Amino acid sequence: MAAARVKLQHVNVKLLVNDPAGVDLEPLIPIFHSWISGRVFEEMLLDIADYRHVPSGPGVVLIGHEADYSVDNTGNRLGVRYNRKAALDGDSQDALLQAARAALTTCQRLEEEPRLGGKLRFNGREIEVFVNDRLVAPNTAATFEAARPDLEAFAQKLFRADKYSLTYESSCDPRSLFSVSLKSSRPFAVADLLKNLAS
Repeated sequence: MAAARVKLQHVNVKLLVNDPAGVDLEPLIPIFHSWISGRVFEEMLLDIADYRHVPSGPGVVLIGHEADYSVDNTGNRLGVRYNRKAALDGDSQDALLQAARAALTTCQRLEEEPRLGGKLRFNGREIEVFVNDRLVAPNTAATFEAARPDLEAFAQKLFRADKYSLTYESSCDPRSLFSVSLKSSRPFAVADLLKNLAS
């Protein structure tokens, strides 16, 4: 009997950085301040939290009302992370697509930011998806089976049906957020992934 599908909410998407050793997070603080003052996103941006002193921590976080944006180093895996905090109308596909577009748009903006000197680049093939709601999506194999159809449909759209893998670490701490790694067989440019999601 197939597992009942789960409606995903509070989706996080993290795009891993290509060369984390070459990335300095210090310039992110004035960049994020300029994003707040310039109102560059539809979401309301409020403040900045600097966790660079925390090993394997959340890095530099741009705090918003509906969502947070960050360059995050949790698990010593540096990446651009979008954390949707407000509930979103629609189904699981809508939640996944919205979070992915937001993360990719952020990554594209950072890749083009002259103050970063081109050093922050998405690796083009690996994306982590988290669900920041333990009630909706406890960190269990049952949740993975329930979410798998939506994750596969999302990955097929994102990677244009190229070969990809979904990885869920079933031995994870149940107190951790439910997370799945999506990995394409080949790298994509951020602009191409955005184009795939729009088609």
